[in-house]
Amino acid sequence: MHDAGLGQFLLLITAAVIVSSAFRRIKIPPVLAYLTVGLAVGPSALGWVSDLDQIQILAEFGVVFLLFSLGLEFSLAKMLALRKVVFGLGGWQVAISSLLVYGIALLFNASQEEAIIVAGALALSSTAVVSKELVNRNELGQSHGILSMGVLLFQDLAAVIFLILVPFLAGESDSSFLLALAITLGKGLLLFALMLALGKYLLPVLFNEVAKARSDELFVLTVLMVSLLAAALTHSFGLSMALGAFIAGMMLSETHYKHQIEADIRPFRDLLLGLFFISVGMIVDFSEVLRNWHWILLFTFLLIALKSLIIGLLAFRFRRDLPTAIKTGLYLAQGGEFGFALFALGERHGIVSKQFGAIVISTVILSITLTPALVALARKLSSKTPKVESSSREARIDSITDACAELENHAIVCGFGRVGQMVARFLRQSHSPLVAIDNDAVRVKEASAAGEPIHYGDSRRADILKALGLSRARLLIITYNDVDKSLKVIQQVREENIDVPILVRTTDDSQVERLKEAGATEVVPEILEAGLMLVSQVMALMGTSPRTIHRQIEEARRNRYKLLHGYYPGVNSQLLNAEGVPLEKLHAVTLPEGAYACHKSLANLKLGECVIDCVHRDKEELTPQQILELQPGDTLILHGSAQQVEQAENKLLGG
Repeated sequence: MHDAGLGQFLLLITAAVIVSSAFRRIKIPPVLAYLTVGLAVGPSALGWVSDLDQIQILAEFGVVFLLFSLGLEFSLAKMLALRKVVFGLGGWQVAISSLLVYGIALLFNASQEEAIIVAGALALSSTAVVSKELVNRNELGQSHGILSMGVLLFQDLAAVIFLILVPFLAGESDSSFLLALAITLGKGLLLFALMLALGKYLLPVLFNEVAKARSDELFVLTVLMVSLLAAALTHSFGLSMALGAFIAGMMLSETHYKHQIEADIRPFRDLLLGLFFISVGMIVDFSEVLRNWHWILLFTFLLIALKSLIIGLLAFRFRRDLPTAIKTGLYLAQGGEFGFALFALGERHGIVSKQFGAIVISTVILSITLTPALVALARKLSSKTPKVESSSREARIDSITDACAELENHAIVCGFGRVGQMVARFLRQSHSPLVAIDNDAVRVKEASAAGEPIHYGDSRRADILKALGLSRARLLIITYNDVDKSLKVIQQVREENIDVPILVRTTDDSQVERLKEAGATEVVPEILEAGLMLVSQVMALMGTSPRTIHRQIEEARRNRYKLLHGYYPGVNSQLLNAEGVPLEKLHAVTLPEGAYACHKSLANLKLGECVIDCVHRDKEELTPQQILELQPGDTLILHGSAQQVEQAENKLLGG
């Protein structure tokens, strides 16, 4: 890379670090930070970066890696189950949105050719932005996440058709449009079959061999090679690079390397995706924006209003509830990055005027910028939406009621992921009656086909819980990863004045008190329970009697896992858990000669909320109660949050 190119790249990275840090402090999504950097340093503003070509080439790989990561979440079986969403909902959305935008563009005196390109550009949504929001919020498996991804996948296919159409609109192609389309679709089917065969037979063998080498560098290089080769292959066939990466990820989704691949690709994905959003901000022409700002605002409002309405109505019609329809509509209301490529091609062929193109591109960018706000609005509106039901929802509730009518003293399992399925298997072995509820349509379909007593629905809804026979149930088991979701289920049950015992699974013990206060009977932190099971096996192998093992394990549970609280942190240890609560840690502090705490009692030190677990003196471990006076050379084991431990250490050493 030339010195100028390197300087510009470093400038972008530095600006991104500063702006994203500032935005993070005031809780503004990082996407807006990247767009702001692009707007500021682009050719039409400060002009610090003038050559966009190198940046855009790198930026495009960000979308490639994002779609590769998303492919890891969608197996082939899951995609086949979603075919009605992809081609049904996605097809209707693109068709209706395109026709409506085409008509509006003609009303604003656009030529027919310009109107077609505008229709294609604005009918598509931003795969990069929406996918990132779904991933960040862990919503890919939820109803609106599944619908959104289905629509986005069809839009990626439709983008290819629009790009093929441009030369024909310009009258520069000798062959017919239908012939070109048929050839492209044929190449696409051939490519999909080829990648399916490679993914099923070659990729598992390749990754098995790479894994045997036990080299992290080789594994990462192989992941990069596979994702980029797949992208290059689809690109050579005239299809989207992102589509190829998605298919490659999908082929690897059923291998046991899935999670390692996802972890390895994440740093490249996040860095290059940030560059992608920066490059989007650079496209804006400020002179055109200032000249036509009123049209840009009007078109942005019309785009978001009409598109969210169309997608929302289609989603509701597609046998979904109103909150899901609202979320799907607002999540997909923006324009998409394929619109930039479509307009660039249109300008190159002389179909779209520069002024008209600048207005529509600015409209797309503004709508993309507003996406985090639209997502927040969608979540707020959906949570306050009255429970308006479609006929299919009412029929589903009636179906659940009928299926559970004869259940008595049964267990209700909320969430049928790995933990929920494990619980169900043991309940069946003991011949205990049960019913499960889950909002992953694909999982419900698969499990139901296998004979599992499972229904599709949201366990936070009172009518769903009632249909499951909550008033007659012996136990309610909540297995979700999401603590807020678990809390809403607990609150819904207790608001119905039902005293059924509620057993809640949580990741760690940071939310135990909160869940108990909400009404949970018992809370099981899975990390600590897994630790206790390992400890019991270790003690058994070390010759400890079963009675002693049982007594010590039960004592740890009775004391709310106090013995297991706090750990010595490592280089990569997190300071906060998934809910943003500070994690407790252990830290050893050795008192040097002259330390403030030397020759003082622990009671007089007043170390705040930090706890001293024990003191090591001359290879002996002493409890705090055994220490009358601290001596030089004593090692104190501090226990608390990072901030509490730091304050206590400063007090011990310096006063």
